[in-house]
Amino acid sequence: MTTPKAKAVVLLSGGLDSTTTLGIALSEGFEAYALTFRYGQRHSIEIDAAKKIAKHFGVAKHLVMDIDLRAFGGSALTADIDVPKGRATEDMAHGIPVTYVPARNTILLSYALGWAEVLGAADIFIGVNAIDYSGYPDCRPEFISAFENLARLATRAGVEGRNLKVHTPLIRLSKADIVRCGLDLGVDYSLTVTCYDPSPAGEACGECDSCLLRLKGFAEAGLEDPVPYKVQA
Repeated sequence: MTTPKAKAVVLLSGGLDSTTTLGIALSEGFEAYALTFRYGQRHSIEIDAAKKIAKHFGVAKHLVMDIDLRAFGGSALTADIDVPKGRATEDMAHGIPVTYVPARNTILLSYALGWAEVLGAADIFIGVNAIDYSGYPDCRPEFISAFENLARLATRAGVEGRNLKVHTPLIRLSKADIVRCGLDLGVDYSLTVTCYDPSPAGEACGECDSCLLRLKGFAEAGLEDPVPYKVQA
């Protein structure tokens, strides 16, 4: 008799990091339930990418949730604020950029927590990174630890002693190491969308923080990024 796989909810944005994280969850033997959000971000291209990625990996189920963070605004990703372009990599590690979406990971993890409890899953995967990242406070290990503590207090599962684990397999990896890891797992990065400000045709801008970090990762890994760019720094 085959032992059922443990279920895990995987936050899937359609970008490089979340796609690699999905590949890791599957490689570790989990039955993956992918969760994507249409939260009022500047474009829907990444959502289309997430759908293709979920299908490519054959996840158990893929949900696309609609929430409207544009109602709050406060970010270049959810309001009429210009996306910063051409920043030096060193500058990205200092301060919190205007592309930070207030409390986004807290909100997204809360949805994942609710679905995990319904599924009877004790595991959530999220592709946060504290090395090559843009200074977001909700990508730090301290935040993840605090959220796990919250989950123990806030759910029936936690109260009954079934503690939730938030997996962050990329949190200590450089972008180059993430790319290498994904390729070892057979991730097709041509399916992914990382850019904060892509063209209507889906070309990455090549100048926003996300593009620059992605390009840096591929370059340091000695590889060419397979997605099309309007500009490459």
